[in-house]
Amino acid sequence: MLEKINSPEDVKNLSYNQKKELAEEIRKYVLDVVSQNGGHLASNLGVVELTIALHSVFDVPKDKIVWDVGHQTYIHKIITGRREELKTLRKLDGIAGFPKTKESKSDCFNTGHSSTSISAALGMARARDIKGEKNSVIAVIGDGALTGGMAIEALNDAGFSKCKITVILNDNEMSISPNIGGLNMFLSKLRTKKLYTKSNVSLKKFIWKIPIIGKPIVKIVQRLKRSIKQLIIPKMFFEDIGFTYLGPVDGHNIEELENILKLSEQVDAPVLIHVLTKKGKGYEIAEKNPDKYHATGPFDLETGKSKKAKSQDYSKVFGNKLVELAEKNEKIVAITASMKDGTGLTEFQKKFPTRFFDIGIAEQHAITLAAGMAMEGLIPVVPIYSSFYQRCYDQVIHDIAIQELPVVLCVDRAGIVGADGETHQGLLDMAFFRLVPNLTIMAPKDFKELENMLEYAVNLKKPVIIRYPRGGEDSEIKFEKCEEIKTGKIEIIKQYEPEEKDENQEELDKEEKQKVTIIAIGKMVAHAMKMANNLEKENKNVQVINARFLKPLDRQAILQELKNANEVITIEDGTIINGLATAIKEIIAEENLQNITLKTYAYPDKFIEHGSVDELEKKYLYKD
Repeated sequence: MLEKINSPEDVKNLSYNQKKELAEEIRKYVLDVVSQNGGHLASNLGVVELTIALHSVFDVPKDKIVWDVGHQTYIHKIITGRREELKTLRKLDGIAGFPKTKESKSDCFNTGHSSTSISAALGMARARDIKGEKNSVIAVIGDGALTGGMAIEALNDAGFSKCKITVILNDNEMSISPNIGGLNMFLSKLRTKKLYTKSNVSLKKFIWKIPIIGKPIVKIVQRLKRSIKQLIIPKMFFEDIGFTYLGPVDGHNIEELENILKLSEQVDAPVLIHVLTKKGKGYEIAEKNPDKYHATGPFDLETGKSKKAKSQDYSKVFGNKLVELAEKNEKIVAITASMKDGTGLTEFQKKFPTRFFDIGIAEQHAITLAAGMAMEGLIPVVPIYSSFYQRCYDQVIHDIAIQELPVVLCVDRAGIVGADGETHQGLLDMAFFRLVPNLTIMAPKDFKELENMLEYAVNLKKPVIIRYPRGGEDSEIKFEKCEEIKTGKIEIIKQYEPEEKDENQEELDKEEKQKVTIIAIGKMVAHAMKMANNLEKENKNVQVINARFLKPLDRQAILQELKNANEVITIEDGTIINGLATAIKEIIAEENLQNITLKTYAYPDKFIEHGSVDELEKKYLYKD
């Protein structure tokens, strides 16, 4: 069945039994691909029937489907002519794990971060109305993404607008970790009720046409129906803000889904369809562990075990050290935006449940919540992925930096993360945080330095940024020492070798080795050591400096080393703009240093696509 599907039209022509068969084949195919390539598994397995129903009822690309976050679009890609290309999923030069408008006309909007779909869809619907067009616009959003403030803002606007738009709430009770909060409790009440909205639009039209009494009867029935709804489900949030609420409906019953989607098309107003799905559906291992299989590397299909042995990583080191520090200091609290496991806070929650706060997918709230706690004498530690810190930049500036509050902002997944592509690469944080006054910005070269920096940060009584990469330490380079962390002070990892005198040759005739100073920050210090080893083979005298701090930079110490060098090299896992390279260039320019050759290794001023970390480093960082 699957081999016959090359476009949505092929799906429309199938019977319900054939669509059920197709759903099972798609699940097997997705499992095969993700077990080989890695990717987002549980979320895709949960939306197979919903995606089939959407493409059975709507006409893409004329009709627009905006997928919130977008990591659940593998089935959409298969149905829209990318079945074979899915085998290249998340590989360099292969198809992306998220919607990409450059990849297909069926992808109407690029997504990668949570809670954006309703805003984008409403914009498209309003543009449609202005242009006098008649296509449908659908936003598919998960219950986890609904906790994001932007989604609530968009619901508020859409409900008031009366614009014809369909919002599909894909309710699987999960984001990455299980959902929490008041909205989740509200949805729980809805889940317990049967499908209570089966509005018979044709009957309504029939009664409306009855002379004299038709219109009053319809209005009476509508008032009665609404009263019954209020009795069945208190606080009808969606209806109260202007949506017609349909559901809940079984998200794995294609016939029911198609019927309710067709029904929604007859409503000339904002509609919200509440769809109940099971994350990981059809793969028992993922059904039992949906958080573990939200995103996964290659794994064995039979056992579910990773094909790559798990080792210690920066997130776990951070989490373990934070527990150790919290045992000694009861003022330390931890805040996560629905990323407890990914950021290494699982053990902290177990040991300090009253000092742990999962606030849902709401990074802006997380930062200002932390600011409020810090104002009252607590020490909040807030680990968020680098690309998600972009969502709360104003709060870092306005609520923490201006007030100089002692909040520890841990930037996880900094630098290149690889297969998730442009929306998830952590390349911008050094550049945009460096602009903010009152911030101290650090990056550790290894696990030990991360532990030391975290301990330093919780005692500093100032706002601190600690950025660290995804994964573990460099397997080839092991650092023998880790000097005490002092504000804005460099660490010289490798000294110049002293020049040897040749007793048989006069000193004036002796050609000194060229002196090269490599300045690196974070995980790139290990790269600097490898580069130093290679340069020494070229008969160069090499020094390696661990900058440690991007801000405040150890200006005087670095200036002295610059004066001693013939060549200076900088290495960083961030953008070339406004990072370490820019800071060194500023010193060279301001001090008018002459005869220094400067070479910079950083990522170009562009958004970096998906691929493995090694492939992307070779392509962009060390391209020469």
